[in-house]
Amino acid sequence: MGNCFTGSPGGRSAVGWGGAILSGSTSAACGVASGSADTIEAVDYFLKSRGLHGLVSQIELSLSASDLRDRDMLSKSDPMAVVYAKRRDGALEEIGRTEVILNSLDPVWIAKIELTYHFEVLQPLVFRLYDVDTQFHNVPEKTLKLDEQQFLGEASCFLSEVVTKTNRSVSLKLDHGDHGKSLQKLGELIVRAEECFSSKMMTEIIFHCADLDNKEFFSKSDPFLVIFRTTETGPPTPIYKTEFIKNDLNPTWKPVIINLQQVGSKDTPLIIECYNFNSNGKHDLIGKIVKSLADLEKVHQLQQGEHLFLPGNTAQQHSNKLLKGQLFVQKFSEKKRETFLDYIAAGCEMNFMVAVDFTASNGNPRLSDSLHYIDPSGRPNAYQRAILDVAEILQFYDTDKHFPSWGFGARPIDGPVSHCFNLNGSTHHPEVEGIQGIMTAYASALHNVSLAGPTLFGPVINTASVLASQSLISSRQKYFILLIITDGVITDLQETIDALVKASDLPLSILIVGVGGADFKEMEDKFKKRTYLKMENVAKNSVVELEAEKAGCFQEDSYETIS
Repeated sequence: MGNCFTGSPGGRSAVGWGGAILSGSTSAACGVASGSADTIEAVDYFLKSRGLHGLVSQIELSLSASDLRDRDMLSKSDPMAVVYAKRRDGALEEIGRTEVILNSLDPVWIAKIELTYHFEVLQPLVFRLYDVDTQFHNVPEKTLKLDEQQFLGEASCFLSEVVTKTNRSVSLKLDHGDHGKSLQKLGELIVRAEECFSSKMMTEIIFHCADLDNKEFFSKSDPFLVIFRTTETGPPTPIYKTEFIKNDLNPTWKPVIINLQQVGSKDTPLIIECYNFNSNGKHDLIGKIVKSLADLEKVHQLQQGEHLFLPGNTAQQHSNKLLKGQLFVQKFSEKKRETFLDYIAAGCEMNFMVAVDFTASNGNPRLSDSLHYIDPSGRPNAYQRAILDVAEILQFYDTDKHFPSWGFGARPIDGPVSHCFNLNGSTHHPEVEGIQGIMTAYASALHNVSLAGPTLFGPVINTASVLASQSLISSRQKYFILLIITDGVITDLQETIDALVKASDLPLSILIVGVGGADFKEMEDKFKKRTYLKMENVAKNSVVELEAEKAGCFQEDSYETIS
């Protein structure tokens, strides 16, 4: 379930622990940490481990506008909207266009803009509206040259802003963008988002084969299935592969879960091929069938097998060779899955919390080699980058944007070392307002405390657990994500494990980001081995993930992912 990512920008490392709501990691393969997506992986595992693959959803955007500027002399503007995704380098990538609406300053476009929503990625969108010249009205919209049309206005937002609204709709003021400035009002653009129904429909199938041909000499075949979707043009596209079963000519595979959107429709022909597994990668085709989901449902209802076949030689016009082996459908069920956005739409709130390591090992904040050094140029330090990476994603899902923020491992002025103090200096209220509030409180705390030690996580986790437990009394659905940023290995490992176990039935997820050059190998080994599971009070939702800074990758047991 765990994996590590090397080469993190800024020497960043992350460890994720799960509570009752969010936990773990998405994949079981080694990769390169390339940004904030890596720090949100703890959220993804919780959903997938409970059958919720909803951190990625297909979205349709519907657009309308009001009070547009009239650019035509004898009639009204003929508006068209163009939607762009803004890449990290600032470049715009067009993802769709609407149709042209004739003579309207309040257009409601019919064409939908399709795109994929990713929870863990900031997805800035740019909308540009154009008045299409009369001479181009019979030209397909996709081929229109935009520099030949009159600019009506521009607006931008993040996709997360739209999908987190109660009605999944935002109203945006149009401006001139890069086309100069003017005091003239350009109107409003309304953006509405809707999840595609087909992406939420899941089909679960259990396949069984009988009397398969044996492709081995000294043992039996090791069969597995590969399912392909046929396309009108081009070769078939693989959409699922089962595990292989050793030495079995009558295998039954683990349930196959297919998203209807992967298939297209229930009537789309699917090619199901059965292979004998070979470790050299040269697998032997045992046989195949071609059936749609609708056909497979009938096979299940009739409880009859379908004979596999081998393709004939088309050059010599030989017919397919029917085989003795048969494919059976032991289970066929369809259901609508709940996605992450369904929970948000139902009123579930995310609450972001942060805790910062103020131990002396970070170095003197006044010196440029300190991890806490505040650069006068405005360049963020490692702690500020980690806060931004996570908070920029989660802020859209925190309705009040009041973030509890703590420090640990420092000595307040004229006081003992504290392992959980409020960053804002308040004795009672740890919340700050917005991301800028965290940044301001963090910078202020550096002037009001003396760095000390040791590195203890237990007190912070216990404090966060208290807040999470209080939410259980309320009828409102809430869950909490605690970000702990540290430069060193914890010295209260067992106490931290105890705190995690106690919090494991709370709506709390904990994400630990390591900065600097410390060796996190001990933490990696401890949580990789699940040492806290030895306790009498076993964690109810225990998942560990470590993104190691410089160490090599490790991989634990994997699980099938269908997206």
